[in-house]
Order: sequence, then C-alpha cells, then structure tokens
Amino acid sequence: MEKKKYLKLMGLSLASVSLLAACGGDSEESKKGTTGSDGQVLNLVESAELPTMDSALATDAVSFNVMNNVNEGLYRQGPDGELVLGMAAEEPKVSEDGLTYTFKIREDAVWSNGDPVTANDFVFSWRRLVNPETAAEYSYMIDGVVKNATAILTGEMAPTELGITATDDKTLEIQLEKAVPYFESLTTLSMFFPQNEAYVTEQGDAYASDSDHVLYNGPFVLDEWDGTGLSWVMNKNEDYWDADAVELDAVNIDVIKETSTALNLYDTGSIDRMILSGDYVQTQQGNPDLKTQPTSTVAYLKFNQERNGEETALANENIRKAIAMAFDKQAYVDTVLQNGSIPANGLVPESLAVDPATGEDYREQNGDLLKFDKKQAQEYFAKGLQELGVDSLSLEILSDDTENAKKSIEFLQGQLTQNLPGLEITLRNVPFKVRLDANSNQDYDIQLSLWGADYADPINFLELFQSENGNNKSGYNSADYDALIESAQTNVTDLDSRWEDMLDAEKVLMDDAGIAPIYQRAYAVLEKDYVKDFTTYLVGAEWSLKWTSVTK
Repeated sequence: MEKKKYLKLMGLSLASVSLLAACGGDSEESKKGTTGSDGQVLNLVESAELPTMDSALATDAVSFNVMNNVNEGLYRQGPDGELVLGMAAEEPKVSEDGLTYTFKIREDAVWSNGDPVTANDFVFSWRRLVNPETAAEYSYMIDGVVKNATAILTGEMAPTELGITATDDKTLEIQLEKAVPYFESLTTLSMFFPQNEAYVTEQGDAYASDSDHVLYNGPFVLDEWDGTGLSWVMNKNEDYWDADAVELDAVNIDVIKETSTALNLYDTGSIDRMILSGDYVQTQQGNPDLKTQPTSTVAYLKFNQERNGEETALANENIRKAIAMAFDKQAYVDTVLQNGSIPANGLVPESLAVDPATGEDYREQNGDLLKFDKKQAQEYFAKGLQELGVDSLSLEILSDDTENAKKSIEFLQGQLTQNLPGLEITLRNVPFKVRLDANSNQDYDIQLSLWGADYADPINFLELFQSENGNNKSGYNSADYDALIESAQTNVTDLDSRWEDMLDAEKVLMDDAGIAPIYQRAYAVLEKDYVKDFTTYLVGAEWSLKWTSVTK
C-alpha cells in the first residue's frame, strides 16, 4: 500500500555485565551471547541511563528504544522500515475524507498481567497524553492531528472530548482534525502506545517507577530495572501475540559511558554489539565486525535566550550567529567523531524526505544555510558585544557525561574561544537525565542537543522551534517562522505549497541562528557475526529486536 511505501521512503541493553569479565574469559559473564540450554541471549550496552518507562512522558532515544521492544502500538515498523500491523488486527477502515479511522484490536493481544488489550487502553493513553495535567512534552505530536487535541491542551476542552472512542472492547474509532498523510506511522511511536487504565490508576505515583510497576504488551518484558537506569534486562514475552517470531530469550543491557570499557567487553565476548567513536574507529579498520549505521539524527547547539525570566546575552542575534559560524564542522567530524558522520548546515537531515514534485532531497534542495566562516563570525561577535555594551562574554556549554559528549564540547570550547576573542566558555557534563531536566527548566546557556526523526517529514524537525512547542525550551520566537510552520501543519492538500513553506521555515531559523547545526550522525558499529537481523531504523525508535537472533 502507498502508506507503507511512504514510511519506508521517509525514513540506542541486560543482566549486569561485570567489568571483571573484561579481564578474563572464564566467567559466566563471558559466556553470554551464545545459544545453549539457557536459550538465545544478546548482550548490549547503552551510553545513557533509562530515564522513564512512562510512554506519555518519554522524550529520549533510550526510552523509545526500550519501549519499542517491550510495548506495541497499532502499528510497528517492520524489518525493512515498512509499516506492519501491531495491536491492530487488520488494516483500518478510513472514511472518504480521510478524517475517521476505525481499527479492530487483536483478540489475542494481552498485557503481561493477563488482561486483554482493549480499545479503551488506547483511549485512556491518548487522553492522558493530551491532558495538560500530565505535562507530556511529546503532546505536541497529537496537537492538531487528533480532533480537539489543540483545545484540550490549551485547557479549553476536557480530555474526554478528544477524538478517540472505544465503540466496543475491540473497536477503536479515531477522528482527525485534518487529513494527515503520515498518521498511521505516528502510531508506531511510544507516546501513542496503549496503557491499562485500571493498572495505571492502581499504581498511582509508583507507576513506571521501576520494571515491576509497568505492564507490557510487546515482544519482550522489562526486568531488573530499579529506576536508576544503570542496567536492565528484556526477557521474551511468552504471551505476546506474535511470540513465535521472537527468537531471543533475553537481552542484557548495561550503561557503559566509556568507549574503552565497552571495547574491552566486546573483545572478551561479554557484549555482542557496540557503537564506536573517535580514535577507536580507526583502530578497528579492517575488522569484519565493523559496520556503518546511518541515522537521521542531527546534533546542534541550542541557545537559551531566556533564563529565570530574564533575557540572556544569547537573545542577541549577532552573538548567536557568531557562535554558530565560529567552529569548523568538518574538522569536528574528522577528528572527534571519525565514524562517518557529516557536517550539518541546516536542521533537516539528508535522506529524510524528498520534494513531492521533483523527488529532490530536502537537504540538497535547501542547501547549506549556516556554515563555518571565522571572519564573518568575528564580525558578528564584535557587533553583538557592542550592542550588549560589553567587551567580553562568559557562557557555559551543557552536555551529557559520556566520553563522546565530553570530547565534543572540549572541541567546541577550543574552537569558540580561539576564533572569538573575548568569549570565555566553561563546560558542564551531567548525566543524561539531569540534562533533560535542565532543558525542561531552561537552566542552561548553550546545550549540545540531538534530534532524530520520529517520522519522515521535515515538519518533525522544524516544528520543534515553534514558539509554543513544548520541546522548544530555548526562548526562540519568530512570528514569521511560526506562520510558516502553522501553514505547513494545516495545508496538507497542496503538497507543493506545503513543501515551500518548510523550505522557507528552515531558512528563517538558520538566518536567525535560532540554533547552530553541527553534524548529522552516523554510527560506526561493531557487531558479532553471530548476531542476525539486528534491525535499525532511520525514523522513530532506533532499533528493534523482534526479529533478531544469536546463532553461533
């Protein structure tokens, strides 16, 4: 079907891995990843903690990846990125105007406590997502899509007025505000997953606080996660409707932030797959386990223009432009990342979406909008300082505490202070969850941020910086930008005009230096040859293990 082609074209794990296992090959830990009496076990690492298991509150790649494997929406992405049925028993009936979808829920779909998955589980979850009291940052995904969502989010209507109804236990009717060409792909995302109302209500504040206070309806169930996010296990869900397709019995995941430590674990056979960075990539050239994994993720500097209710120096456009143009992006990807990532001179990544009329890639069509230019950056900086009435400026860059993040902002610190005399840069590396909190509270000067596509449409990146978007959290506000995004969000029948709106919107954002794009990420991956069908995606969750096996 055409919708399946659309998603395809549109287009981050485990009982604890003991560090002692890196020192020898005889421990039980070193035997993981084999097929034997204990079944198929895959051992992975993550670079950041698991912040939450509440699908309404998740905002990060780690949470999305886990949820994609332990829960399931109406659809999920298949092995090739195509849409395949999940909790939906069959393709929906769609009204002629494209505004009403009727889904049948699988009769054999059950929660991990034995309760059947019902249409009301989706009604409850979606109403909770849109309820202002939930304060779900990802509620913008439903805003303007499902009928009445906008009015509910602004407090003008009750959540019960959302355009989603359970006409019976297994029949779900969804009414849209307007025809949305990518609506079905949205249902693969965790914020649209169902939740068991009786269970969530019973658990109260304990809900999703650890792996024992969540229900699961996907290929795996989460275990041994205590809420700190330092390690967890995903075990096969024997009650999953498609359990016969799931070959892995367990997936062990640990948070390892140092590439050197992870590489030691990989070399001793304690883990089966890892992501390399920096100089470590060069040490693995010629290794048959080395692979490149493309992504749609773009890294950028986020400028906080308002802090504690007061305007910051970064509200000055010339200061933002100076910083955005004062670091060598090619040198960064060549010397710091070394993993196939490429410089980014716009927000929307390449290979995400194409012009509906010409088939030309969005990134190629809009070109390089905010490039490295030291001389121009210095001119902007001098002008900005003059406008601020100061002769120097001290700013802080916030990032995660991973090895790669530390090296990244050290590079940026060197470039910015060298190329912009009078600028002092201090660095703050914090755990992933702490950075998310700082972002939510706008408690930062400059933040190293990343965004990966939820679905393959430029609007998924561009809408982030609407003035009223919950993910903005930077104080960027442009009436021209807002108008273009609003037009692109509502004008879904004239695709050519909509495309032009999105091209123009990115130009406005880059001309304002609302953000400073850095690079589009690729992963250099080491993967054991006995790992089969580890499925990765350009949009949505980064990976799925439903079809993965470990066969030595």
